[in-house]
Amino acid sequence: MIYDELVARGLIAQVTDEKEIRELVDKGKATFYIGFDPTADSLHVGHFMALCLMKRLQMAGNKPVVLIGGGTAMIGDPSGRSDMRQMMTTETISHNVECFKKQMSRFIDFSDDKAILVNNADWLMDLNYVEVLRDIGPHFSVNRMLTAECYKQRMEKGLSFLEFNYMIMQSYDFYMLFQKYGCNMQFGGDDQWSNMLGGTELIRRKLGKDAYAMTINLLLNSEGKKMGKTQSGAVWLDPKKTSPYDFYQYWRNVSDQDVLKCLRMLTFLPLEQIDEMDSWEGSRLNEAKDILAYELTKLVHGEEEAARARDASKALFSTGSAEGMPSVQITETDLREGRIDIMQLLVCSSLASSRNEARRAVEQGGVSVNGEKISDIRTDYAPEDFSEEFVLKKGKKKFCRIEYK
Repeated sequence: MIYDELVARGLIAQVTDEKEIRELVDKGKATFYIGFDPTADSLHVGHFMALCLMKRLQMAGNKPVVLIGGGTAMIGDPSGRSDMRQMMTTETISHNVECFKKQMSRFIDFSDDKAILVNNADWLMDLNYVEVLRDIGPHFSVNRMLTAECYKQRMEKGLSFLEFNYMIMQSYDFYMLFQKYGCNMQFGGDDQWSNMLGGTELIRRKLGKDAYAMTINLLLNSEGKKMGKTQSGAVWLDPKKTSPYDFYQYWRNVSDQDVLKCLRMLTFLPLEQIDEMDSWEGSRLNEAKDILAYELTKLVHGEEEAARARDASKALFSTGSAEGMPSVQITETDLREGRIDIMQLLVCSSLASSRNEARRAVEQGGVSVNGEKISDIRTDYAPEDFSEEFVLKKGKKKFCRIEYK
């Protein structure tokens, strides 16, 4: 049964009514929603758990409702934040919504009404303020709202009235989805629990009906930090923002303590196969990491890109070269007096975010070209130096092929 599998994979955090939720999802009778605020033009690893959960539940016969927060993104969710979100224009939000739709279709089957995608801007943007105060306001206790976990961090620095309304808006979403689409369940990250309870309570008070909520565990590493972040920023699902190779490498480099947890929570491999890896140690754990990286890259970018990333990764670590490694083209505009120095190369290839960072990497002995360590920051190159294969490496795991056009 799907509910037992979710438990075994370590996905479920909190539920409002385990018996009813188990009954609904196991029999394929759940019409459930998860909300995604379009605060960027790509989904990232932080959304991964929710997308995988939607896919699992849809495979078990349940119907996903993907709620894009075109309206709530105008406010910003204070959950887990110590500062206020940057305001976005309606044009930016609309663009981000379109980007989300394309990426989600890799996980969710929208054909034949098997899933629906809606935007809460359709009902939130036209609300009348006085009507909302009279119709919805009496059902929310300010005292109870202020005890919610999602507001605690913001209370210390100052919680704006703008953000204070986020819980009411998310609750209103559930209320509308329940009426419009028969949506009887909401799923989300464990940091959304208070907001989700607000929705079930509003439905009960306004309609006298029961609706349910379930949170999934956040994807944390063994140190308790959210996964999906690197020194250069988020790990994106858009190949233009995070290449399939870099995406593969992120999962290939998870810690030994995290690999089995990630296999259980994120992949669709049978639990029996993953359980067999519990006894793996040493080099066999690296094999488990390869399996994790391949499965997740295949899920996001397709089998062909996953195979290319895997082959490139293996070739890089055995020979220091590979066809599938990330490549960057430099042009005449990148040159100064017909040449380019090693620090600028590191910046152009995104192996360093600034010349200062590049300088430190060189001086600390962490940079090489075609296997030869570069220790002088004044090292520079002419266009003809790039006629043969030119592989720039920073640290042990970051490579880039440089081409001149």
